[in-house]
Amino acid sequence: MNTLLKLEEGALLALAFLLTLSLDLPWWWFWLLLLTPDLSMLGYLHNPKTGAFLYNLFHHKGLAVAVYGTGTLLGWPVWQLVGLVLLGHTSLDRMFGYGLKRIDSFKHTHLGRIGSRA
Repeated sequence: MNTLLKLEEGALLALAFLLTLSLDLPWWWFWLLLLTPDLSMLGYLHNPKTGAFLYNLFHHKGLAVAVYGTGTLLGWPVWQLVGLVLLGHTSLDRMFGYGLKRIDSFKHTHLGRIGSRA
């Protein structure tokens, strides 16, 4: 099952990139910006609750879809790209076992503990 879930997330990452190719923007922006959602981890410098909130906000697929959809409806390709980057990044994270954070610890996610083999 774990392999199947990783393949599903890989397919979403590929879809995000393929949709980027349909935008009137350079394709390489997708790859250049792919890790920028991790800047949300800076919230952990304040405290774990703020860190988890910001991390979860910028790693939520619902936000990615909302930003992409808004960009599509308004004809704003940059917003579409941002939504696709958020979706692609979140899928990449899920492939590596990084889930949404619990407030007690950065390593405690909705997928289990980071680094555990459960």
